[in-house]
Amino acid sequence: MPAQAHQARVPREAWHDSLWHSSPPGSIYDYIKVASFSIGPDGLIDQWSLRAEELFGLTAAQVVGRDPVDAFMPPELREGGHRRVAEILDGKEWTGLVPFRVPGGHGTHGVAEIYVMPTQTEAAERAALCVVVDVRALRRIESDLAASQAIFGQSPFGFLLFGTDLTVQRANRRFATVFGGAVEEHRGRTVHDYLPPPEADRMIEALRRVLETGESVTDLRITGAAPGRRENRHWSINLYRVHGASGRPVGVAGIGTDVTRRHLAAREAAGVRRNLALLNEAGHRIGNSLDLETTARELLDVTVPGFCDLAAVDLYQGLLLGDDDRPARPQGPGVPSLPPGQRNGRAPSAPLRRVAFASAVSDAPLSGAGAPVAVGETHRYPAASPGALALRTARPRTIEGGGPDDLVQSTLVVPMVAHDTVVGLAQFSRTKGSEPFGERDRAVAVELAARAAVCIDNARLYRREHERALILQRSLLPPGDPEAAGLDIACRYLPGNAATEVGGDWFDVIELPGHRTALVVGDVMGRGLRAAVAMGELRTAVRTLALLDLEPAEVLAALDEIARGLGAPGGSQQASRAALQARDADRSEVYLATCVYAVYDPVTRRCTIANAGHMPPVLVEPPEPGAPPRPALLLEVPPGMPLGVGGEPFEEVEVELPEGALLALYTDGLVESRDHPLEEGLRGLREALADPVRPLEDVCDHVLNTLDTRHGEDDIALLMARVQGLPVDAVGDWQLPREARSVGRARELARAKLPAWGLEGLLDTTELLVSELVTNALRYGEGEIRLRLLLDRTLVCEVWDGNLVQPRRRRARDTDEGGRGLQLVGMLSAGWGTRRTHRGKTVWFELPLPGAEGDPLPELSAEQLLNMYG
Repeated sequence: MPAQAHQARVPREAWHDSLWHSSPPGSIYDYIKVASFSIGPDGLIDQWSLRAEELFGLTAAQVVGRDPVDAFMPPELREGGHRRVAEILDGKEWTGLVPFRVPGGHGTHGVAEIYVMPTQTEAAERAALCVVVDVRALRRIESDLAASQAIFGQSPFGFLLFGTDLTVQRANRRFATVFGGAVEEHRGRTVHDYLPPPEADRMIEALRRVLETGESVTDLRITGAAPGRRENRHWSINLYRVHGASGRPVGVAGIGTDVTRRHLAAREAAGVRRNLALLNEAGHRIGNSLDLETTARELLDVTVPGFCDLAAVDLYQGLLLGDDDRPARPQGPGVPSLPPGQRNGRAPSAPLRRVAFASAVSDAPLSGAGAPVAVGETHRYPAASPGALALRTARPRTIEGGGPDDLVQSTLVVPMVAHDTVVGLAQFSRTKGSEPFGERDRAVAVELAARAAVCIDNARLYRREHERALILQRSLLPPGDPEAAGLDIACRYLPGNAATEVGGDWFDVIELPGHRTALVVGDVMGRGLRAAVAMGELRTAVRTLALLDLEPAEVLAALDEIARGLGAPGGSQQASRAALQARDADRSEVYLATCVYAVYDPVTRRCTIANAGHMPPVLVEPPEPGAPPRPALLLEVPPGMPLGVGGEPFEEVEVELPEGALLALYTDGLVESRDHPLEEGLRGLREALADPVRPLEDVCDHVLNTLDTRHGEDDIALLMARVQGLPVDAVGDWQLPREARSVGRARELARAKLPAWGLEGLLDTTELLVSELVTNALRYGEGEIRLRLLLDRTLVCEVWDGNLVQPRRRRARDTDEGGRGLQLVGMLSAGWGTRRTHRGKTVWFELPLPGAEGDPLPELSAEQLLNMYG
C-alpha cells in the first residue's frame, strides 16, 4: 500500500494528538489556533476537534453526523457548497474562503480559510480532512509579521535578538552595516565579539538581569570602537525581555542607538557650563586680597581640581620687590611690553619666584615646563624652554605627552598679562588619565591668567601707593621723643596694618615763644595717598600758623580756609566758591579733617584749647595726698565743625592745669570701632587713665593694652602731656612805668637776675637787647610796659606793651639816628619775634644757655657794626 494510503489509514484522532503533543506550548499553532474536522464517505461530519468547537461555537454532539454545508453555510450558498463537497469526495483538494455564522454573534458571519485534503478510510472509501483557520487570525499574523519585519529589518537603529543563552539569534541590517559582515554572520556571536572586555562584561550583566527579572533597561551607555576603526563610539542601549505565546521568556531584544554626536554635544555643553561656572567663581574668589602672593594662591584654589590637577604661579622677582621699571622700547604692535628687568626685547632673563603651587594628586613640584621648582624659590627659564617662549611672546604654549614615568600628560604655560605688561607665568597641568587640554581649555586658561594678572597688578599698584603714603606719613610725624618746657610728653602712633590703607592721622608738638607749647592732634577723613598728602599739607600749615603765634581759634579758622582751598582748582582764592559748590555737588572733592589745637603756658599753667570736630581732650587731675585717684574728665570744649566745611567760627576755652595733671589728646581710632559705640570707647579711655601717677610711658602702654582698639581698622594717634610748670624762681616778671628811666631800670633788673641763675656770661648781651626792646616800647608803644625773663632750656626775654602795631625790622639809612635796635636783636639772639595779646603785643628774643647744645651766639665784627651805623 502506498505510504499515502497507509498514512490515511492512521486514526485521525491519534494523528491530531501526535501533532499537538509534538509541539511545545507557545508554538505557532497557539497563535494561529488551527481547527480541524473530517468528512466521511457519506459527506457527513464524522470527527470534530476541540479547536473547532472554539472557532464555530458548536460541540461535537451538535455537528457530528450532519451535512457541513447545511450546518455552517447560509441557505443562498448551500447549492454551491454541495457541489464543492462532491468534488472533494471525488479526490480533489480544495482551498478557499468559506463564510460561516459566528457563534453568539447574533447573525454575524465570519470568513474561514479551509484547506481540504482527500483521505481514504480503512475500507478504501473516499473521505476528507478539513483544516480551518479564521481569516482574521491569519490577517493578524500577517500584519504582525509585516510589522515585526519592518521594525526589525527596516529600523535605522541596531537591533539584536539574544537567546536565553545570551548569544545573538538575529541581527538587523543596520547592525550589520555598523559592525560589518552579512546579517547571517552575526548569528551565534556574543557581545564580547563587539565590545572591549569591561564594556562587554557590563552588557552581559545587564542582559542577564533583564532575562532573569524581566525589568527593562533604558539608556544603558556603552562605549567601544567599531571593527577596523580607532575612535570610540557611544551607544545608548535599551533592553527588554521577549516572551512566547504562553508567556515563557524566549530571549532579550536589544536596540542600540549611536549617540556619539549627542554625547560630544552634551560634553561640549557641560564643558561650557563648567568653564562659565569656573570663570564666575574666579570673579568672586580672585582679587579679594591686595596681596600678590595671596592673589596667586586664590587663582590656584579656583583651578585645582576643577580645571586641572596641578598648577603653579611664578611672578617676576622685581615685581615682588617693588621694582617698577619699564622696558626701554616697546616690543611691537599688539605685543605686550616686557616685564621689569627686561631690556631691548632680549630673551627674558629676569628672575622669577614661585609664589604658589597646588596639586590634587601629589605634593611634588610641577615639572611640566622645566626643572622642578619649590615654592619661594627664585629661578629662570632656559631661553628655548616653553616658559621662556611664552614670556617673550606673551602667548600661551601647550606641552603634550611626557615620559613613561612622568605624572603629567598635558600642560598649559600661560603668560600673565595685565595692562599690556607680562607680570608672571601660570602653569596648568593634567595628569595621565585626565582629558588633555583642548582649545576651549586654552581660552579659559588665558582668561583665568588674565584676571589674576589684573588683580596682581592692582595689588602691586596699591602696595606701591600704600608704601609711598606710609613713607610720606612717617616723614611728617615728629621725629624721636618731643620735648616741651614745663611738660612731660609721651606719644604713640599705630598705623593701620597692610590690609588697610594709610590714613590721615597726625600729631605734633610745636615749641612757641615764651617756652609755651602747642599740642596738635588731627585726622584727615579718607584713606590712601590723598589723605596722607592732605595730612602733610595741613600739618605744615599748622606749624606755619603756630609760628605766627596766633590764638588757637584763629589757627583753626585759618586751617579751615586752607582745607577748603586744597580741593579747589584755583587754590585758597577759590576756596569759598569750591566749598559752596561741594555742598551741592560732590563732597568728596573737599578735604575734611578734624583737629584739636591746644597751647600750654608753663608760667601760668594755663592751657587754651580749640576744637574742630575732633574727639574731646581728657584731663586727669592729680589726687590730693592720701586721697583716691580722681576720675578722668572729658573737657567741655565746643567741638565746632570739621576743617574744610567753613562758615562757622571756632571757640576756645582756657583751662588751668594743676601741677601733675595729665592731658590726653587722641584720634577716633583709639575709642571707636564697628564693634562698640563711641561712648563705650570713651568710658574705657577714662577708666584706663584713672591712675596718672605712674610713669607717662607706662600710662600710654596701659591705655593701648586695655582698650579694645581693634588695631588695623584705623590709625591710632595718642599724645599725652603731664604738667610740670616752670618753677617760681625760674621766672622774673616786672611792671615798668612809661618813662625814660625804665630803660635803665630794665637793665638793672636783668643784671640782678642773671647772676642768680648762673648766667653771668649772658649779662652783656641780655642787658643790651633788653634796653633795645624797652626803648622801642617807650618810643612806639602805649600803656604800661612789662618785662619778663624766663629760664628753661633757653633764656627768653619778653617785653609787653599796649600797642597792637607790630614792630617791623628795617635797614636804617646812613643818616638815620635810630632804627637799628631790631637789627641788633636779630643779629645777637638765637631768635626773636612778636605776637599779639589780648591787650597789646609782645616782642621777645631767645638766647641759648652757655654750654647747651646748638649754635653759639654770633659775635659781631667791627665791619658789621660799621655797616649798621654807617
